[in-house]
Order: sequence, then C-alpha cells, then structure tokens
Amino acid sequence: AAAGLSYVGAYVINTYKSYDNFLQDKYAVLPAVIIICVAVVMFVIGLIGCCATFRESRVGLGLFLAIILVIFIAEVSAFVVGFVYREKVKTDVQGTMRSVFEQYDGKNPESTVVDYLQEQLHCCGVKNYSDWTTTQWFNSTGNNSVPLSCCQQDVKNCTGRLDQPQEL
Repeated sequence: AAAGLSYVGAYVINTYKSYDNFLQDKYAVLPAVIIICVAVVMFVIGLIGCCATFRESRVGLGLFLAIILVIFIAEVSAFVVGFVYREKVKTDVQGTMRSVFEQYDGKNPESTVVDYLQEQLHCCGVKNYSDWTTTQWFNSTGNNSVPLSCCQQDVKNCTGRLDQPQEL
C-alpha cells in the first residue's frame, strides 16, 4: 500500500508540472506531498505491526492498534474537510482558469498550456466552447472561431468555427 501511495503522489507531482499555470497557488501540490508522507508513515507502521506480530508483543500490538485508530480518525477528518471545501476549490480553479484563458493569444506560454490542456482533456473552454466568446483573443481574431485545440481529434479539416459545434 505504501508503494502504491508513493507512486500516486509522485504521479500527481509530475502531472502538476503540466498544469502549474492553471494552479497558480503553489500549495496545490500539497496533497501529493501529504500522500507521499502518508506512504512513508504507513511503511513504518507496517514494520511496527510486523515486528510486534513476530515477537508476539502485546505492547507492540496495542501500539499498532492505537496508531491505526489515529490514522482512521485522520482519514475521516480529511474526507470531511475535503467535502466541505470542494466548492471553494472548484470556484478558485475556475477563476484561475478563466484568467489564463483571458491571456490566451496563441503565442505566449499560457496559450501553449491552454492548448495542451484542451487536447489532453478533450475539452474546450472552462465549461464549454462558449467560454471563448468572452475572451480578448476571440474578439481580436474576428473570425468567430475558437482555437484549433478545441477540435475533436478524429475530425479532419476542423476550423474551430462556432457554426460547427459538432466538431468541437
């Protein structure tokens, strides 16, 4: 379990590097760091449990049980906090994404990240393609279209025009 959590934490940190322009708050990577720390603690607790079992130590097994109960309480608490603050995180991320979309010009680093995000997640805009109609890029191009990264990958000759939403 500790090895699995370590992998998940490392994967999240690695993935975070691709989306760090959207998550401007550097504490967004904190959950991944916590996951890795929990993996290390789980490994140590597992060793304590194994050693206590092999030695048939009542004190060691009692300590193991107490640690497991504390971890269970911490997990329930983390779940409750995550559930309570989920809407705040959602609105914060959407606000940051909208500001990055506003900076889109097709050339700057934020534009590259927006294109990458839309291609990888197979999406267009923050909620849908109509989000592009309020951006400075959309108004400056004057061709009533969204970036080509909004196009479905299996559609050939997609122009990104809003009069063909089935291609987006």
